[in-house]
Amino acid sequence: MLSPPFPDDVPTHPLLIIDYQLLQEGDTAETERLWEAARKLGFWYLKNHGVEEEASRMFDMGEETMRLPLEEKMKYERGDDGRSFGYKAAGSSAVDASGRQDTIEYINVSKDDALAYPNVIHRTYPSAANDRMESTIAPFITKSVQVNDTILEILNDKLGLPKGMLTNLHPKDEYSGSEARITKNPPGYASDRMAIGAHTDFGSLSFLHNRLGGLQVLPPGYKEWQYVKPIPGHAICNIGDALSLFSGGILRSNLHRVVPPPGPQSYLDRWSLVFFTRPGNSVVLRALVEDSPLIAEAARNAPEKNFESGETAKEWFTRRVKYRRLNNRVGPETWKAGMGTENE
Repeated sequence: MLSPPFPDDVPTHPLLIIDYQLLQEGDTAETERLWEAARKLGFWYLKNHGVEEEASRMFDMGEETMRLPLEEKMKYERGDDGRSFGYKAAGSSAVDASGRQDTIEYINVSKDDALAYPNVIHRTYPSAANDRMESTIAPFITKSVQVNDTILEILNDKLGLPKGMLTNLHPKDEYSGSEARITKNPPGYASDRMAIGAHTDFGSLSFLHNRLGGLQVLPPGYKEWQYVKPIPGHAICNIGDALSLFSGGILRSNLHRVVPPPGPQSYLDRWSLVFFTRPGNSVVLRALVEDSPLIAEAARNAPEKNFESGETAKEWFTRRVKYRRLNNRVGPETWKAGMGTENE
């Protein structure tokens, strides 16, 4: 079904379009464009990534999962202890310090569980996900990991780090918070209701596929939120907190949020699909100043910033998930306790 066009009368922010095929070929100009995007806004479009077919099947899986009765989905609810994997019901998380409820439901599938299936590493999932774990979810995750690893390798070299250091901080043989997520935001909400509140991403790289508007960014120096226009066949990628900390702030983890789609798109269910690459659970989130003169200089030039989180990737991730849950809310301080680099 064709969706109504994205309206042309709302404020949008242009993103650089990066050609993944050229990145794979080692094209110098394209590598520089990626480097620019990762430093200035931390968001970019990615074309020719080769994951369209797998993403389409993931959307089908998501629809099958969300059609299950709520009672069945709630058997796999992720709970309030800071665990991310599993089902999240609409209205169970806050979108701001006042405690307003979110409007989306989603299912998160751990990379570790998908690639080990039928063995269970972290948890079990609804039948609709299990039935497509090997045919749909694992292939999507495998390809997404390849895309994000390619980007990590390029950023690693641009940061002047020892060869392979960033990928070694995301080891294949250590469990992590890396996961695939399918979200559904139903139509009919007022424009001031948010699906996801303003936040920076928890991990290293996000690889997003969406078909409708709703994603907004707040670029540096801007006071008004700007929509990111979806482009068919183009994913949207962005830097998360872990890479920002590793790089001493050179790579930007930018504020963003999700609101109802604009214009006639607001009358449709909004589906999105994302793969989050996150460091190994035991990796401490801190600037890699001993490993790169470039990073050391950046950290020295930003003495007001704290690039020593004192937390492992798992601790950072768990804390941020836990204090977004409304069941854990005490007051505005709960929201603040769940912040990442946007708190700096």
